[in-house]
Amino acid sequence: MNGAIFCPLGKIETLLLAVDGSEHCEGAIREAFAFARKCSSKIFVTTVLDINLAYDTAGVEEETTGYLNSIKTRAAQEGLECETILHYGEEPHLFIVDEASKRKTDMIVVGRHGRRGLMKLMMGQVAAKVIGFAPCKVLVVPKAAKIEYRNILVATDGSTHSDAAAAETVGIAKKCGSSIIALSAVHTDEELEDAAWNVKRVADLAQSEGVPAETLTPKGKPHEVIIETASGRGVDLIVMGTYGMTDLRRLLMGSSTEKVIGSAGCAVLVVKA
Repeated sequence: MNGAIFCPLGKIETLLLAVDGSEHCEGAIREAFAFARKCSSKIFVTTVLDINLAYDTAGVEEETTGYLNSIKTRAAQEGLECETILHYGEEPHLFIVDEASKRKTDMIVVGRHGRRGLMKLMMGQVAAKVIGFAPCKVLVVPKAAKIEYRNILVATDGSTHSDAAAAETVGIAKKCGSSIIALSAVHTDEELEDAAWNVKRVADLAQSEGVPAETLTPKGKPHEVIIETASGRGVDLIVMGTYGMTDLRRLLMGSSTEKVIGSAGCAVLVVKA
């Protein structure tokens, strides 16, 4: 493959694309291919077939293999290096995370709301578990979403996880000429001072790198104001931090990150400290 032309996220040598056979993965496939072209990445495409299927297992396996091969063919037509991996099991996230670790993946790319797919891969908690246990950053892409790097929203609560998201956002914006919206939601007026400090730190970091940044401290539930702001301001990428496997129970019980990835109209990049 040719050297990377322009990689928005820095060094991305390997991508793991997790698919479920449904149309909802089209956005993830498209963006994974786009990253692979720009970053000269190798793509590993994986899916997990439920071993307890109540219907014709052989037929489903053949259909699934054909689906994976179709993605590999599409990749080859675009000059991309691609390998497909089919797993069998009841816990999709375990296989996805294991593959990411084994392949030393730099980023996992997943679709959203694949409820009717053969493997039922990206339904709610499965995506959350992938994010919680993944050894790398995770990009969640709705079907119609397209990342153009015009406006990037980074959500911050002042934690080290938010700091990692802020650093990632500034790095992307500097390479792509993007504008940044730094947002810290508050429930009460008493939280405004801390929120203002949180977004100021992001803005100062952006300014030090010559990146334009706007700060917002809206009142409301974090996931609601993040989604509303992203929708109203033409944001095509939201960047957030996550607490990882040490706080997976919190993640699965409805954290802001999970709610944002479940409802946002644009792609969401989840970064770990």
